[in-house]
Amino acid sequence: MFNSPDFDLAPYGDVVDWAQYVERGFCSWHDAGWRSLLVQSFVHARQVEHLPAPGTSDLHIVLCTAGEAMMRVSSGGTTTRRRWRAGRLELMLPGQSTVRSYTTTSVLSTVQVHIPRTIVEQTADQLGKRGPDFEALSVALGTGDPVVEHIIRSLPANREASDLYAESAAAFLATHLLSQGRMPRVPGHEHAAVRQGIAIMQDRLAEPLTLADIAAELHLSLYHFVRVFRDATGVTPHRFLTRLRIELARRLLSETNLTIEQITQRCGFAAPSALSSAFLRQVGVRPSAYRKATTG
Repeated sequence: MFNSPDFDLAPYGDVVDWAQYVERGFCSWHDAGWRSLLVQSFVHARQVEHLPAPGTSDLHIVLCTAGEAMMRVSSGGTTTRRRWRAGRLELMLPGQSTVRSYTTTSVLSTVQVHIPRTIVEQTADQLGKRGPDFEALSVALGTGDPVVEHIIRSLPANREASDLYAESAAAFLATHLLSQGRMPRVPGHEHAAVRQGIAIMQDRLAEPLTLADIAAELHLSLYHFVRVFRDATGVTPHRFLTRLRIELARRLLSETNLTIEQITQRCGFAAPSALSSAFLRQVGVRPSAYRKATTG
């Protein structure tokens, strides 16, 4: 696909015929002349049965910008189901290959960013973080990150900017991600349980989902699930689930004309008053005030 000393992307071109899976609308290397940051926008095929994605050494972030799909991801003998919708962020683990299949319910589009491994390692060294824990970063980014989402959405629109802009954006994204809170290392199988728990949350935000339900699906005791989840993310599963629901509510308030009652149902709250109270605690304003401020 491309060749550059800063990016390890050659495997994609060798084994994947991307034309049958995606239509590319923007490539920062071709359209902007950037070499410090690879940014690509894609519109995806409506149905994909088997998409192999070899692992690369770069920090690969995917932002779903429109549409919705149920994504099945297989890696290392494990298959997970993840619901992709606008605003969903995913960090592809460096060096980890996956096979994906999905069916969209509406036109699916993404913006994908590759940050060179050299920039990530230099940033980690400057921050005193030896050997970044990419699995913990992936878990943290799965909660949603308005800063990362805003930057990634804005990159294709700044195609007239110089490579210095791209280099600065790459350094900022790496610094922001590596500076996020407490991300301790936990054993790999427990990381997998946390990722699967997050996937269950994301897929069933509209349902009256309990922590006991999630723990049972993961074949863990409730106590053990809460402990490993808090160790991996720094927050309890309940707080994490509430955060996901509030992030969805924020998007629906600013991007749709759904009523507060409809948003309450889609976000899994028992009543508008419960949504309002949780929204106020996390965002600082009531849903109605947030909608007014973001939509004018």
